[in-house]
Amino acid sequence: MTDALGTDTDIVGIGGRMSTWANHSEGTWHLPRPAWLAGAGRKGRRVAPGLALAVAVALVATGLGRLVPVVGGPVFAIVLGAAAGVLIKPGDRLVPGIGVAAKPVLQLSIVVLGTGLSLQQVVQVGAGSLPVMLGTLAVALVGGWLLGRALGVGGGTRILISVGTGICGASAIAATTAVIDAKRHEIAYALGTIFVFNVVAVLTFPALGHLMGMSDQAFGLWAGTAVNDTSSVVASAVSYGGDASSYAIVVKLTRTLLLVPIVLALAIWTAHRSARAAGGGQRNLRDVPWRRVVPLFLIGFLAAATLDTLGLIPDGWHPTLSLIGTFLITVALAGVGLTLRPAEIRGAGARPLLLGGLLWVAVAGASLGLQVLTGTL
Repeated sequence: MTDALGTDTDIVGIGGRMSTWANHSEGTWHLPRPAWLAGAGRKGRRVAPGLALAVAVALVATGLGRLVPVVGGPVFAIVLGAAAGVLIKPGDRLVPGIGVAAKPVLQLSIVVLGTGLSLQQVVQVGAGSLPVMLGTLAVALVGGWLLGRALGVGGGTRILISVGTGICGASAIAATTAVIDAKRHEIAYALGTIFVFNVVAVLTFPALGHLMGMSDQAFGLWAGTAVNDTSSVVASAVSYGGDASSYAIVVKLTRTLLLVPIVLALAIWTAHRSARAAGGGQRNLRDVPWRRVVPLFLIGFLAAATLDTLGLIPDGWHPTLSLIGTFLITVALAGVGLTLRPAEIRGAGARPLLLGGLLWVAVAGASLGLQVLTGTL
């Protein structure tokens, strides 16, 4: 310690010995920031540019999605992100933030979307719609596996298209991507395929429903189990008219809950495969950290749904939370698009699209057939 007019002084505190600067004449002290705060600041500076770019792309995509709702913001995001990536060619300065957008933000989006799912509604609707939902999911998963292998579609693409078709489109693809470490071009294939058949469903389902003389409830169940993204379910059911939309939305939300067992099973399968690969075939699932087997975002999704079921999330918050969840997915897919390269998606040609088309027809037909068998048509 120096004299009373000196400058350098040492302070010994709880955290150890810290150097500081004292200027008695001005009456100011300059204390160093804690190490964790400095580290957080450095990380924030690394992440900010790329994350800001993903958010900017998502904002434009969201605006376009409002203008063309049948396409939606998430699809626009991956297309615009891919175009921006080709033009900008993100380097070391942008890559960390884009990576945060593509994975942690994506996982957070699934948690937020859980706030719109009431488990009470699931129980009320489940008795009538569960056989149809489980049947169509089985058709999508088994059909995707068999047809995908026959068509030579890669494993990651096959899984994403199957889960997206069987459950809830982009949200299911996002959740599945978070646990199977899907490649960027596989995500693009799956989203593109889901988008095409969402558009086809919105344009054809209402006319087909009227042609078959379906009741509002029967059409709502058909749309809720055979159309993928929520926006497309709503669009087709509203076009049909009557009470079809309200029933279709509840069925769709109930179908979303099937994400939990499917994603959990995929997480266990992925962790087991990684463990065997790392241990030369000798390791087993017990050697894998529990967070790889039970993803934290899945726990968060269930916790959010539980809060909504208990009435702890005010009804007035639901529209805003839904918008936030959709925007976070849009940011995440913008991040995926920014790292996508056209050369990565040219090899598969039309095979993923053919797989998606065959699955879509199979699921739509299975939904109608199961309604006949269960007496709900």
